[in-house]
Amino acid sequence: MQFGRVESELDLSAIDFTLPPDHPATTKVIAGHKAATGFFVGCAKWGRPDWVGKIYPPKTKQADFLQHYARHFNCIELNATFYRMPTQAQIRSWKSKVGEGFKFCPKFVDQITHIKRLKDTQELVDRFFDAVYEFKENLGPVFLMPHPQMGPKSLEIQQAFIESMPKDIELFVEQRHKDWYTNTEAFDKLFAMMEKNSAGAVITDASARRDCVHMRLSTPQAFIRFVGNGLHPTDYTRIDDWVQRMKTWKEQGIHKIYFFMHQHEELHSPELALYLIQQLNKHCGTQIPEPVFVPKQELFDLPVKKKAAGKRKKA
Repeated sequence: MQFGRVESELDLSAIDFTLPPDHPATTKVIAGHKAATGFFVGCAKWGRPDWVGKIYPPKTKQADFLQHYARHFNCIELNATFYRMPTQAQIRSWKSKVGEGFKFCPKFVDQITHIKRLKDTQELVDRFFDAVYEFKENLGPVFLMPHPQMGPKSLEIQQAFIESMPKDIELFVEQRHKDWYTNTEAFDKLFAMMEKNSAGAVITDASARRDCVHMRLSTPQAFIRFVGNGLHPTDYTRIDDWVQRMKTWKEQGIHKIYFFMHQHEELHSPELALYLIQQLNKHCGTQIPEPVFVPKQELFDLPVKKKAAGKRKKA
């Protein structure tokens, strides 16, 4: 994920990563929900060959990546559906590889959000939902990212689209246009509309776009996209801040929290996700299973022994 990237560690050291205080509306939105908070932690994709030997066993075939991913995490931010319209058969195949309780959080296809920009999309939307409904009990929130050029002038278009959504889905919306965060009146109108339609607000924590860390929720649920910087020390201190904020939200009565780990180079997402889960379990009283990494002995000792045995045989 390249959004919000800065070019050097020197640039990172100049950024104030402190989480802003919650928007006053956030406390009102989440207060009073006394059911146990559900925590979901995952990454953006499972198709990572560089995770073979890390969290996927050595020699794992690509067709088996998802079933191994689902042994480590309880959700996935499904960006694959942004790049290509999913089919029912594809969704059924993915669903067959995960267990009970796992949640797929599919992103609207770019034909809807970026090409047509939410206008005249009914046929595409119907096809999209015909497919993702095949997830059945494994369907999590659906993720809408309007085109980054869609600012406050697009409010009516976004409202019409959101109001047309099926009422049995959980919808979260990410806004990237900078004017949403500088125009207080427009921001308030947007959130009033989202609250009315039970649409959640995505919070994206990226280094170069601190305005997207708006800390305003429109439903008693949170959807956080965290973009790290290759396990830079600030990645860990930022996670520490998030854990304390989520602890506060849990105490206030938030219903669900979805936290998706990104890196500009996704190689290291599992390590930071492990740290996050450890800290949640420690500070928030959760019991989220930790990702299990492949033991180094399994990676290095066995090939060395085979090579040595081959040499002895030749001698």
